[in-house]
Amino acid sequence: MILKRRFAYFLIFLGCISVLSHALFYLQLTKNLLPCPLCVVQRLAYCLIGLTALLAFLHNPEKTGQRVYSSLIIVFSLIGAVIALRQIWLIHYPEAFECGISPEESFLNALPMARWWPDMFEANGDCAEVSWMFLSLTIPDWSLIFFILFTSIALYTMFARKQQY
Repeated sequence: MILKRRFAYFLIFLGCISVLSHALFYLQLTKNLLPCPLCVVQRLAYCLIGLTALLAFLHNPEKTGQRVYSSLIIVFSLIGAVIALRQIWLIHYPEAFECGISPEESFLNALPMARWWPDMFEANGDCAEVSWMFLSLTIPDWSLIFFILFTSIALYTMFARKQQY
């Protein structure tokens, strides 16, 4: 069962890399969609989830370590899910959104990450704008689905029992 748990961590890591790659290479560089401040925070959550999952995969911890890694993945996933829900709400109620440069945008663009890798972490888009949909779901809808999926996998790794052979 440890190998299966280890595989679950690797699956979460690959999922985060896939989501981030799709956001950067397809949506941003191919479709020219700029990330908004909420998108950038979700990208940070995916980075934290992916790094934690990679560390768990490489470390291959025992029961206590698995719970620590899974708990961190769950916390980062829930933070990302809350941000995605906020963006979904803004899309449905755009009148609640203020136009112009927000304090969040200024803060995120002042972080070293935005200068280090501006394509990935610089926030310039509009949070309430819907420019891309797939299967009638928006980008934050898909993001919420992936955060829920990563939370579910982490919960499985946390509570699954070893099978006796």
